[in-house]
Amino acid sequence: MSAEQQPRREVVTGVPRGARRAPGHAPARSEISEQTTLGATYVRSLMRSQLRAALWALGALALVVGTLPLLFALPAAFGGSLASIEPFVWASLGVAAYPVLWLTARWYVRRAERNERDFTRLVEGR
Repeated sequence: MSAEQQPRREVVTGVPRGARRAPGHAPARSEISEQTTLGATYVRSLMRSQLRAALWALGALALVVGTLPLLFALPAAFGGSLASIEPFVWASLGVAAYPVLWLTARWYVRRAERNERDFTRLVEGR
């Protein structure tokens, strides 16, 4: 090249990001519907996250509700009688246990819905 000639500038462009995929085409969805190994991995991932949430809810319930018999046996271990704590036993079984069950169930449903929403976003490519 001589000093008088300027190098020619070239502009490199690509396909806009939104237009790279065909509308309605989601690679993960086709992987799942064609039952490929990758699709099975996606589904297994969703099932694993749902199982993890269920085990956490079950563990929380077992911890809270499962310790109630130990709590009720505590006065007898120290020489007291069950009659002295009978109102507490009925109140905890009849009233206090249900909000714990409800809150645990609510947490589990929200977690399961969030897992499904995340999975749907992954599959649809959003």
